[in-house]
Amino acid sequence: MEKKTTVPVTAIVLGASGRGKLYGDYSLEHPDDLQIVGIAELVELRRNMYRDKYHVPAGNCVATWEEMLNRPKFADAVIIATPDHLHYAPCMKALDLGYDILLEKPIAQTEEECRRLVAYAKEKGKIVGLTHVLRYSPYFLMLKEMVSSKRIGELVSIQHFEPVDHVHMSHSYVRGSWRDSEASTPLVLAKSSHDLDILHWIIGKPCTKVAAFGDLAHFKSEKAPAGVPARCTDGCPVEATCPYSALKIYYRDRTWLYVFDLPEDYDEQGKVILENLKNGNYGKCVYHCQNNQPDHYMMLMEFEGGVTVNFSIEAFTSYSGRRTRIMGTHGDIVGDMESFTHTDFASGVSKTYRADAVDALNYEGVGHGGGDAGMIHDWIEAIRKQDASLMSTPLDESLESHLMAFAAERSRKENKVIAVEH
Repeated sequence: MEKKTTVPVTAIVLGASGRGKLYGDYSLEHPDDLQIVGIAELVELRRNMYRDKYHVPAGNCVATWEEMLNRPKFADAVIIATPDHLHYAPCMKALDLGYDILLEKPIAQTEEECRRLVAYAKEKGKIVGLTHVLRYSPYFLMLKEMVSSKRIGELVSIQHFEPVDHVHMSHSYVRGSWRDSEASTPLVLAKSSHDLDILHWIIGKPCTKVAAFGDLAHFKSEKAPAGVPARCTDGCPVEATCPYSALKIYYRDRTWLYVFDLPEDYDEQGKVILENLKNGNYGKCVYHCQNNQPDHYMMLMEFEGGVTVNFSIEAFTSYSGRRTRIMGTHGDIVGDMESFTHTDFASGVSKTYRADAVDALNYEGVGHGGGDAGMIHDWIEAIRKQDASLMSTPLDESLESHLMAFAAERSRKENKVIAVEH
């Protein structure tokens, strides 16, 4: 029997932080499928660590995306894992060069840029996948099947809830890279384009109108306890009891450390963490961060055909993960991303389905509820066969969630119902 040979897709990664590392790890686990041949990363330490770990040729390790994409095309694809404000320009340049692309969400910072990029990708005829990985999560795949097969009769409405978790909120949207909605993207897009995409996907029809409400209630200077300094390391009188203490989160509990470039030695790690907290954004008091993202957000949506959706994003929870309630004419579903219970109205029978049972059988990666590995796999196959239909998240389909998010921000700021223009 002839031995089957597989040629890996070669890719350049722009950005060596969290998501950029995930793709590097996938290439080590699946060398027959993906090979990283270039890295652009501004931080020298990260760039060198990426070069060594993923065996990237030294000549293909550069500081900026501009330097990388000023070269002639030398790989099959570009993976864009840069900050939100550096999605549009490198993606357009990569399309010019003829690369296929995997683009971190969001597509771009503005509706105009999103529409322009989607149109240009179609004009160029390139494979461009957006990382809406929840479509590959076993939990949401099962929910999609339950609704599409009409196990609950005709779909009438959905309540969907994203508990951000209070520490995650303080880390990412108060102290972190997404603290400023203008410099990055609004919370509803930065955090929840995944959820808007899933709602659109499950319902199977476009959203027609949106009303949104929410604001910044807590993480602002007027809510600061008396006498608190600008930093948690500056002798804060309430640091020991503050749930948002940077010393507790990063130094004592050693959580959310992916944002720091740390040595392996535990004691040396502590020194680097403390230095970052004394000088960087992650050591700032949460009441003095010049942040503007809402910490509670609600969207009311109507979809073509009359299906209604209530979706909320909440910072002040002790837990994370999604919560879903789906209502149909012959049954309902209640789930929490780990499992869901379907109740049939006619028989009164309830049955619980666990996502990890599917996860163990079909998925090698567990990120985003098992979705990351499936998403990367399908993107690679789409490139090999030059067939975008093999991906669950083609770019023009992913645009729908962004249009919903931009409409929601207009509604929230203008205090009116906004029609979604497709």
